[in-house]
Amino acid sequence: MPTIERSDDLAMIGINGGAWAVDLGTATPTAPTGFTSLTSPWMPVGMISEDGLTYAIDEDSEEFKAWGQTSPFRKVVTGSVRTFQMTLWETQRPLVKSLMYRLPVADVTPDTDGLTSFAESATPAPDRRAWVWDVYDGESMLRMFAPEAEISERGDVVYKGDEVTGYEVTVSVYPDAAGNLLYHTSKIDPSALPGGGS
Repeated sequence: MPTIERSDDLAMIGINGGAWAVDLGTATPTAPTGFTSLTSPWMPVGMISEDGLTYAIDEDSEEFKAWGQTSPFRKVVTGSVRTFQMTLWETQRPLVKSLMYRLPVADVTPDTDGLTSFAESATPAPDRRAWVWDVYDGESMLRMFAPEAEISERGDVVYKGDEVTGYEVTVSVYPDAAGNLLYHTSKIDPSALPGGGS
């Protein structure tokens, strides 16, 4: 039997995590050095449903075949899209209302009596913001930073007595000035690396 190297510390399960958003160009997150939340001006979206976070890569491609050949000699990626899907459960949080209805946070922040009033438009302007998603698993964590992204799809909102009302959203990521979509930073226990991190 061959010996197959395996390390369960290098496998990741999305045990917990969070998401934050901020106005476009306001802030860049620092690299994570531990399990600390982002601070102002970053604003948390709060509780996310137990379905967690889905990071999707959708790519289109074109194949080229020489005349008389059945196998392509080249394949070119013609489109590459990144999206994040999640259900936001804190629907009364001002940031969450702001994201759902594409309005400034100040416009959906309750007054001293707890009252919020706003108008919803069917033809809203684009609402790009910077986003961060963190995923935690024991001593491991992953941070994904999108300098430009916006909610591009919204699911049905259900109000009923036996489930939590949530905003099911898809966030589409756009290239920044450098042409990059996402910036990834991860942290693991160095002892989990082959050779013990040496």
